[in-house]
Amino acid sequence: MNATEFAAAQWTRAVGAGVDPHEYRRVTGGLGSVADWEPSFLRTGQAHLERAEQADSTVSAGEHLLMAARWFHLATLAPDAEARRAAAEADQALGRALTLLEPGARRVTGEGFTGWLRGPSNAPGTAIVVPGLDSAKEEFLDLVSALLARGLAVFAMDGPGQGALAATTTLTPDYEQVVSRVVDALGAPRVGLVGLSLGGYFAARAAALEPRVAAAATVSGPFRLDWEELPRPVRAIMARRTGGAEAAREFARRVDLAALAPRIAAPLLVVDGGQDVIPGVVDGAPLARLAPHGSYLSVPHGDHLLGNARPDWLSHLADHLTHTLTGAPA
Repeated sequence: MNATEFAAAQWTRAVGAGVDPHEYRRVTGGLGSVADWEPSFLRTGQAHLERAEQADSTVSAGEHLLMAARWFHLATLAPDAEARRAAAEADQALGRALTLLEPGARRVTGEGFTGWLRGPSNAPGTAIVVPGLDSAKEEFLDLVSALLARGLAVFAMDGPGQGALAATTTLTPDYEQVVSRVVDALGAPRVGLVGLSLGGYFAARAAALEPRVAAAATVSGPFRLDWEELPRPVRAIMARRTGGAEAAREFARRVDLAALAPRIAAPLLVVDGGQDVIPGVVDGAPLARLAPHGSYLSVPHGDHLLGNARPDWLSHLADHLTHTLTGAPA
């Protein structure tokens, strides 16, 4: 895949993450090869850091820092990228932004997780946003904003093998154990979970096994994976994030919600894009069908993570979690 093809493949994901589409086109239009992706995106993130330093207001500085965090995170998506620096830069930029814009935001870190708790201390409910295979807390800032706007407290996290922890830990299929430690650390009696991409599997698994999960939603989450059918780039990413090809193969074998879906007691919204067709990935329709309180939203024109169809699902998902957690009208 050449640079033009790779940039086109990442287009709606990047726009869905909140970067300016015109800036994205300018940056990716200058790429000579895919190898230029990471350094070019790092330079773009650095430019936003410099704008933050020169900003005339705290709000402007914070906005540039949030944009820098997005660009630094997207730098990690290049094949064979050495993502340690980019992930660390994204994490630091997000922390600096929240320090300026939301002094009440709190960094919460424990065994196998780290992230930011945002929103009012007396919020009527708490939502946890769970990233996927190569995503991180910096990718879903707009989803967090939608949940915050509805009065929820929101913990956007990186778990094992994700984001700020990718360089020192590996993915675990037993993500319910991570979620349990997060809920303990937050001190919340009940929580809602939103999982995106592979995070959808993590969220559904946790909803089945952690009784404090009172609401759940998945976006482009797999019901089952077939290692032999997965595209080579996906297998390569999974091998990097799990510690090797054999570990990745075993991880993929564990991704199967057939036995767990009937145990999900919480109301569950499953969102899929009709154009999200990845070989070896079974979409969320069986999950919604088998979960006792599952509902299914399929957006025919949506792609993976539905960055090209945000009006069709984002507000609905935010309302689902808010209504389920608080009883407020959807």
